Amino acid sequence: MYKLLLSLILASTFSLAGLVNGVAIVVNDDPITLYDIDQAMVENNVNKNQAVSLLVDKILYKQLVKKNNITADVFDVNAYIEKLAASNGMDVYAFKSIIKQRYSDYSVFEEEAKSAVIRQKLLAKIVKGQLKIANEEDMKIYYENNQNKFTTAKTVELVQYAARNKGVLLNTIKNPLLVPAEVKRTTLSLKMKDLDPQLQYLLNSTKVGSFTPVFTASRAYNALYIIKKDGTAILDYETVKSKIFTEIMSVREKKYLKDYFEKEKLTADIKIVR
Repeated sequence: MYKLLLSLILASTFSLAGLVNGVAIVVNDDPITLYDIDQAMVENNVNKNQAVSLLVDKILYKQLVKKNNITADVFDVNAYIEKLAASNGMDVYAFKSIIKQRYSDYSVFEEEAKSAVIRQKLLAKIVKGQLKIANEEDMKIYYENNQNKFTTAKTVELVQYAARNKGVLLNTIKNPLLVPAEVKRTTLSLKMKDLDPQLQYLLNSTKVGSFTPVFTASRAYNALYIIKKDGTAILDYETVKSKIFTEIMSVREKKYLKDYFEKEKLTADIKIVR
């Protein structure tokens, strides 16, 4: 029924090719323009039907957030980031430091975190105890069935670059063949099991042939260039338990939201604008 409605909508609206910015569809009084549809097709690399479906979902989501008066302030965002850091075995300051170097604009990451908080709050409102919380048995089964997600190299061969001046180190990273005297370079072979969580996170998330983000240690700025990763070891269950819980609940939340919005579409007031 809904797919038929979308087909009728598209047949009607796209015949109005001259109205580049004209309203094509109205969902519970909120408009979707022809331009919106074109943009969604390009940005998501989807066809017209899929683009319309995505835009309808987006509007229904925003309407639900507004209806339930859901917001996220700076304290909510910081609490969410602290949980992310903890799930990776890191303190929040070290985690933020890494994130700031992976994002050219840290505010983009903060907006992503804010969106995640709003989604979680919306779920809490509409689920009302209907979403099954992952228990110890669920997590152990997930761990056993997805051990490929929780593997790490046994040893890592790398070159450590250290300097008192951060700018000098950053220039060296851009031109690693030109190492000034101010930069100390040391070749190391490290066993992953002997490293602290922060360093493990850095090495696991950095590809061979790449530099880690810059971090501070021993009163100097450091960056590690990964030469080679050898062997495979499965991370201990207790080490990744928090991450497993997050992954299971994320899957369940997405499925619940998907099913919920499919029901919302059936009752939504969707009008074709001619």
